[in-house]
Amino acid sequence: NSAMPSTKTRVLCIGGGPAGLTAAYLLSQKDVPVTVLEADPVYLGGISRTFVHNGYRCDIGGHRFYTKSEEVDKLWLEILDESFVRCMRKSSIYYRQSFFDYPLKIGNIFGKIGVVESAMCVLSYLRARVFPVKNPDNFEQWVCNNFGRKLFSMFFETYTEKVWGMKCSEISADWAAQRIKRFTLADALRNALTGSRTKGKGKGKGKEVITTLINSFRYPPRGAGMMWESAGRKILDQGGKIEMGRLVTSLERLPDGGWRVGSVGPDGDEASHEAEHVISSAPLREVVGFVDPGPSPEVAAAAEALKYRDFLAVGIVVKDRKEFTDQWIYIHDPEVKVGRIENYKYWSPEMVPDPDTAFYCMEYFCFEGDGLWNSTDAELVERGKRELIQIGLTVDEDVVDGFVVRQKKAYPVYDEGYADRVKLIRGFVEAECPGLHLTGRNGMHRYNNQDHAMMTAMLAVENIIAGENRYNVWNVNQDAEYYEKGKGAGAGTGRLIPTKVAGA
Repeated sequence: NSAMPSTKTRVLCIGGGPAGLTAAYLLSQKDVPVTVLEADPVYLGGISRTFVHNGYRCDIGGHRFYTKSEEVDKLWLEILDESFVRCMRKSSIYYRQSFFDYPLKIGNIFGKIGVVESAMCVLSYLRARVFPVKNPDNFEQWVCNNFGRKLFSMFFETYTEKVWGMKCSEISADWAAQRIKRFTLADALRNALTGSRTKGKGKGKGKEVITTLINSFRYPPRGAGMMWESAGRKILDQGGKIEMGRLVTSLERLPDGGWRVGSVGPDGDEASHEAEHVISSAPLREVVGFVDPGPSPEVAAAAEALKYRDFLAVGIVVKDRKEFTDQWIYIHDPEVKVGRIENYKYWSPEMVPDPDTAFYCMEYFCFEGDGLWNSTDAELVERGKRELIQIGLTVDEDVVDGFVVRQKKAYPVYDEGYADRVKLIRGFVEAECPGLHLTGRNGMHRYNNQDHAMMTAMLAVENIIAGENRYNVWNVNQDAEYYEKGKGAGAGTGRLIPTKVAGA
């Protein structure tokens, strides 16, 4: 379309989340022309954005700012315009109409379930150690072997099935073995008895912090999205460009090796953008469909088969009776659908405009198109209110307001065969799409944390500046230590996510 407006830049970032904005920030800092296309018309940050309703601020899942990467930590401090607040972690597990401190505390457990049932947990564990399931192939068998069936049913089964939409017997044991290896029953008991949040022998440097048990973390005073709004302002100040509300519709390879990216704006206006390099954190399934000339039917089918888990946040504003002062609660109760409840006032007081109110964010995990996702906002607010009352965190007359935030493609699904599909797509991109850099959680179909997503972008920028692929972004591992290990780092798996048992 010759009438379509066209712009040129050296680097185009598809997606204004942590990966895209990290890349644009670093590039504009080096005076490299860069443009960001963000589909959301209002918010920067992607899954790390902060939604605002009548002054109440809600993240898409709470984001703790904790990382093992010095490079990422330095960048956070550089980007944020204000100081972080320091949060002393306080979280609980809701099970059988009781709240248990998490991390676990022996006295708290005994006081809630009693000595008899506590003894049953120990006996169940001992029985599992004496008579384990040989060669466990699913999550349920693995956890029962290592913690006992009693503890499995109390603190693993219900929440896991809510989050991932699969029975524990359908989830591969490999995920349990890798994901829980850093937090064993011995670690739980050690922490419960001594308050330790490290593992390993001795003291000091020989000890490794168990990430799931960190007792304090930093947080931007007005939500995780504050970091990315600040990044956006600095990108513009450094000469970069950000176009909001622009949905990418095509990705054409040009004869000279560059790219022409088509997009549509909030008013339906079409535009074309030419660039030498494209850094994409958009969902991998969509990006492969955009590429022209397109991939082989095999690669196209692999992309189309990629699946995602979706997310609903139901915000409920209530009068604050100060009875609930946790930052979040894991809901291990099959009688309600909510999986986790965030209490943002205790992340930062600035998340709540009226100090006489509290703001609870009910988190529901679902698939786009299922009954929960297709519920109206009014139905979801009513469900959130009803379940909040059922759990005992408020009463009907204290509810002030409610709203809903929907997040598509919050979690890439690691179903059977997903790794082979991603490998096939990656081979196509590396062989036939020079200048296309896949980054971030959805851009790589990997369950990355915020800091991991940033690191993939940081390495992509290094490659663009160097004019060669010095670093393999797929080697960013779970602990985000790629920079320390350097180019010779072994390939990591990314943050782990459950896979289905073959044939389940």
